[in-house]
Amino acid sequence: MSNIIGIIPARRGSQSIKKKNIRDFHGKPLISWTIECALESGLDRVIVSTDDQEIRDIALSCGAEVPFLRPTEFADSHSGIEPVLKHAYEYFTNVEHYQVDVLVMLLPTSPFRHVEDINNALEIYEKNEVTSVVSVVKAEANINPHWMLVEGQNGVELLNGEALTDIKDRRQDLPDVYIRNDFVYVLNPNNLFEAKL
Repeated sequence: MSNIIGIIPARRGSQSIKKKNIRDFHGKPLISWTIECALESGLDRVIVSTDDQEIRDIALSCGAEVPFLRPTEFADSHSGIEPVLKHAYEYFTNVEHYQVDVLVMLLPTSPFRHVEDINNALEIYEKNEVTSVVSVVKAEANINPHWMLVEGQNGVELLNGEALTDIKDRRQDLPDVYIRNDFVYVLNPNNLFEAKL
């Protein structure tokens, strides 16, 4: 693989915690943990996509690149992540004329990620000839959807649509399910431009 770009999306606004991306976390800004981890990994470039000058300055001081400020239409609370990644990809393609072969998204709100998490995801991506890799953790029993309940048309039922009488009695009988942990997302940039089914 060549030209592997790490994108760290960090916008100014936050509905839950004000300035969360640069809040102090164990002695340094939260985003710095992700930048430092990314810089030690197998990424060719580490980019922070932000609309905020203060985040930009902190990112630069940590060693990341901030070649652009993200347009406001990709930085509000209703913006999805795909437009942010497309914007970054199109910047490299159209402005820098830099070929991006692989995009790796690293959320700045995951400070417990390790360098191995990034490098292992890249290795899986390369060796298995897949178009994306998402890091996950096994769901514990209390968050396994086979034990979750919803209100259905006929009263309370299992999230998976089964009747309550079909609930598994023991956690050992639950099927394995996995949850994204937001540590690493690896993707072929072409995925961003495919039509959704």
